[in-house]
Amino acid sequence: MLTDDMKRVIREQKLGFVASVDADGMPNLSPKATFIVLDDNTIAFTELRSPNTMRNIAANPEVELNFVDPFVRKGYRFRGQAVAVARDAAGFDTLFAAFGDMGNLSDHVRAVVSIDVQEAEPLISPAYDRGLTETGLRQDWTRKFEAIQPGGKFDRGA
Repeated sequence: MLTDDMKRVIREQKLGFVASVDADGMPNLSPKATFIVLDDNTIAFTELRSPNTMRNIAANPEVELNFVDPFVRKGYRFRGQAVAVARDAAGFDTLFAAFGDMGNLSDHVRAVVSIDVQEAEPLISPAYDRGLTETGLRQDWTRKFEAIQPGGKFDRGA
């Protein structure tokens, strides 16, 4: 189900979004920055501070995940069934080990949520319908993001 490109986007885009629905049918959208791919059908994230998302998954395990590269305006939408494994539950240690070293976040992880992906679709900006290219969009959006950074440039690091 998960292609190499889907896995790449999940790995490279540190921020993804989880959409869930509460017992009254109200939507909840929550950003997460701990996603990993467990296998060809499973994506997981750690639960650090998401009581609404966790409550929603307990009531209705259907979720949608979105990952988008903001520079090329492309990404993927995944739908599936979520299962939360609490820190004190059987299987937590095995799931959590897949995340590797999380540094000082490790102590704050309350659960691991795995999603059995049942549907996957590309997300593509309508800009491509107007003939824009990935290279052109990357250049335009890089300029736009640089313009809003302090000093007008990305900190390219040491």
